[in-house]
Amino acid sequence: MYEKIQGVVLNTIKYSDKHNIVHIYTRQRGLMGFAVAQGKTAAARQRNAMLMPLSLIDAEARIMPGRELCTLRDTRRNAPLSAIYADPIKSAIAMYVSELLTHAIQEQEQNQLLYDYIEQCVMILESASQGVANFHICFTYHLGILLGIQPDTGTWNEGWWFDMQEGVFRPTPSGGSHWLRPDEARVIWLLSRMTFANMHRFRFDREQRNQVLDVMLTYYRLHHSTLGTLRSPEVLKQLFV
Repeated sequence: MYEKIQGVVLNTIKYSDKHNIVHIYTRQRGLMGFAVAQGKTAAARQRNAMLMPLSLIDAEARIMPGRELCTLRDTRRNAPLSAIYADPIKSAIAMYVSELLTHAIQEQEQNQLLYDYIEQCVMILESASQGVANFHICFTYHLGILLGIQPDTGTWNEGWWFDMQEGVFRPTPSGGSHWLRPDEARVIWLLSRMTFANMHRFRFDREQRNQVLDVMLTYYRLHHSTLGTLRSPEVLKQLFV
């Protein structure tokens, strides 16, 4: 049975000498895996180009009961992403976004809010001309909201500490090892005010931006056991001044 899908490509993994596995987050069914034939023909090269990380595609998926992997046909780009793949900075951000999503998303069920957020973010990254250095910060914070692990910023007060384990602000630390000092905790509150429309107004130097990313990923790992170690943040840390 073939079913029409819309999807965001997350990654491609070599499966055998003849096939790759492509993981796609779809609007209709959440996370799906597809067996895609390798090849050196012009058609294979064109198909592979359409299945690069963060590609937005329309396709028909062959879904067979009892099988984890599906197959694709009639794959088409939903939107061109020339800037993301031509600009080395945007390409590095795309690599980070796709790796984070690969580790953070385990849902094999429909979640249109999450799909719409990811699709919207891809298009924002494609068209962004200012504030690009903060895109991954903004994306990571707001993704956490959709994953249900956002900090409770309603508990923030000036001078309070942030309890990373519980996700709340407290007047003083009390046990445990995952606390942010008041100056660091204030940044968490500030991030809740960041949007893609105003991210260019947030001024961080390289050290500050890298520290913010490290803190957010530590918070993710405390609340999301599948995150693990990511390789792409080390690339991002070398890009922005």
